[in-house]
Amino acid sequence: MNKYIIEFIGTFFLAFTVSLTGNPLAIGAALMVLIYMGGSVSGAHYNPAITIAVWIQKKIHSKDVGLYIVSQCLGVAMASAAFHLLYGNTRVFFLSPDVRINILKPLFIETVFTFMLTMVVLYTAVAKKNASNQYYPLAIGMTLMAAAYAGGSISGGAFNPAVGAVPIIAETVIGICSCHPINHLWLYVAGPILGATAAAVVFRFVIREEV
Repeated sequence: MNKYIIEFIGTFFLAFTVSLTGNPLAIGAALMVLIYMGGSVSGAHYNPAITIAVWIQKKIHSKDVGLYIVSQCLGVAMASAAFHLLYGNTRVFFLSPDVRINILKPLFIETVFTFMLTMVVLYTAVAKKNASNQYYPLAIGMTLMAAAYAGGSISGGAFNPAVGAVPIIAETVIGICSCHPINHLWLYVAGPILGATAAAVVFRFVIREEV
């Protein structure tokens, strides 16, 4: 139960930081310290795409995958609720792509930068030769920061199915905005999962003797 609680808490604060600041530096720093907090308990995934990639490496039990993802989604849902309590109907929280460009471009950004994030997670926190290092939270946090700076203006910069999709679902239920964000829900599910799965496959191929 402790690992599910940590996944909930960590994902809550990550999503809450995203909602309140939208600042890549703050988001990367938040992820870094939250990984230091929860890494020894749950592995500090805070991202369904990362959980899927770690499961592909057989580093998490199949029975835990669903509960990890539920805990992560509940954390983001709570962050959305907290944001709504703070701002009421005056502001909404959900990520959205640049609608002026072909939607395949934001999909590409979500995919390739989730690939990069997942590769860093796997090589620094999963690979046996890097076991017990103390730098992996810094590496992962800085990777998310770089990805958000590079791709945030194009795709919205989720790189996380829970952070991308759950606020859209919450906004659709609450119905404050008339902009129909549900149209982009698939983007924040498909892109990160494609990127993380591709990274997991590459990782297994490159250092298959270690996994």
